[in-house]
Amino acid sequence: MFTVHKMFVDERIVTLFKKNAHHTLTYWSVFFSFGLCIAFLGPTVLDLQCQTQSTLSQITWVFFAQQFCLLIGSSVGGVFKRTLCSALSALFMSALTISVIFAIIPLCNNVLLLAISMAVSGLAMGIIDTIANIQLVTIYQKDSAVFLQALHFFIGFGALVSPLIADPFLSETGCGNHTGNGTEIVHHFRNMLRNSLIAEHNITQSHLPHGGEEDESIVHYAFWIMAVINLPVPIAVLFLMYREHLIPFCPSSTPRLLDKDELAMESQQGAKGPVMEQRKHEAGGHGDIFSCCQNDNLHDLPVSFFIIHVLGGMVLFMTDGIVGTYAGFVYTYAVTPPMSLPHKTAGYLASIFWAAITAGRLLSIPLSYHFQPVGLLLFNMAGAIVTVSMLLIFYTSSIILFVGTCLCGLFLSSIFPCMLAYTEDVLEYRGCATTVLVTSAGMGEMVMQVLVGSIIQTEGSYSFLLCGVTIACMGFILFIGLLLIQRMHRNYLTGESRKSAMVEEPATELNGSANTEKKTEEEEGS
Repeated sequence: MFTVHKMFVDERIVTLFKKNAHHTLTYWSVFFSFGLCIAFLGPTVLDLQCQTQSTLSQITWVFFAQQFCLLIGSSVGGVFKRTLCSALSALFMSALTISVIFAIIPLCNNVLLLAISMAVSGLAMGIIDTIANIQLVTIYQKDSAVFLQALHFFIGFGALVSPLIADPFLSETGCGNHTGNGTEIVHHFRNMLRNSLIAEHNITQSHLPHGGEEDESIVHYAFWIMAVINLPVPIAVLFLMYREHLIPFCPSSTPRLLDKDELAMESQQGAKGPVMEQRKHEAGGHGDIFSCCQNDNLHDLPVSFFIIHVLGGMVLFMTDGIVGTYAGFVYTYAVTPPMSLPHKTAGYLASIFWAAITAGRLLSIPLSYHFQPVGLLLFNMAGAIVTVSMLLIFYTSSIILFVGTCLCGLFLSSIFPCMLAYTEDVLEYRGCATTVLVTSAGMGEMVMQVLVGSIIQTEGSYSFLLCGVTIACMGFILFIGLLLIQRMHRNYLTGESRKSAMVEEPATELNGSANTEKKTEEEEGS
């Protein structure tokens, strides 16, 4: 029994987790809020489009508003890591904000108000993203891959819950006011991509019997339920603040957030002196984007050091762009020709996608014990390309769409945490990889959602999969480039180590010969 347990769980990892359990569990729970907020737009986008009386092109800017502010929150989130009080206060306010946004979304009757609400939620999500990722990397260092996989599992879990909550409240026809036959519904969605909702509503209504009654949308109940479900998360953060004696006041002598996480660094450094030296160095690196750029220690580093940051960020720009685009538009793709699936059936696609991401991240936790992040990255990125290509080839098959959605979620699930662990390890935890990668991933989701939404608007739903294949291939090419640069960087570090050893060796010999001469002179004198 002990052998089996040891095979799957490293006792040292378990010890590290026990010492930092309360903080780690709190960061994981806050990421549940992140996932809850990021996934609901996909299946509810057509209902929200009708609620705000907007076109698909206009509602796409709601995605942009959320992702743009998520990017801003990710970039400046490191500012709140200065003290434990400020970090936990930021997490508390962010999680509470998400609940408030869920509660007021049903009150947004135009697209501008909805975009502002989503922008505020995106800012909260960005702050959560940066603080939680930085802290887990700082706490667990080279052991962070396992805990990052678990952290991003909670994103998937939250993203799985929100579509499941929304599905029973989705209208059958997207707007809840069309009672015509299947042909009229297909005609409605074919033209909805090119015309405004109001014009299409009038065209469709002209074919309906005069006695047809409109069904009122009930999707607002889904948002209120999600608001209530999310409330335990800020309460959990508040409880951690209570445990850390940060309520009701935050004294100026509050210890730095990094000072609370000595166990992992002590276990790897072996002495307190190196621990404090490395912590001081990291405090300037793992912050916001601006502090990263101002780090004086970066001036003497090779070009490969900076290229690794750029390529790692670009890979996540592409792969997280696919995640955001697929989650946001697979429902719209499924209800339009050539698929033309019923709305209730199509509503399950987002749930399946996020369920696959959740399962993939859960599966990646034990896999991280036995495989290096680079191997998992190669396998997942190649699998994502094959899956999206399969969806493109068999674009008329609803069965392939459901199977491909599941596989796509599995392959994309662990790319972000694996890339984060891999890049930080290559850079020996001396750079700003966490901040750069989080920011790049948010930027990818923002740009790709707007870009693909615009292409679907003008070129039709088939372009959705074509864009997916193109983005996946570009991400894989960038990753191959990252592997080549990483090898160059390691060769540089090896060369520098040899030079240092050669400089130290003559110095040691000189000291040794000097000591020998001195000893000889003393013996002769005596």
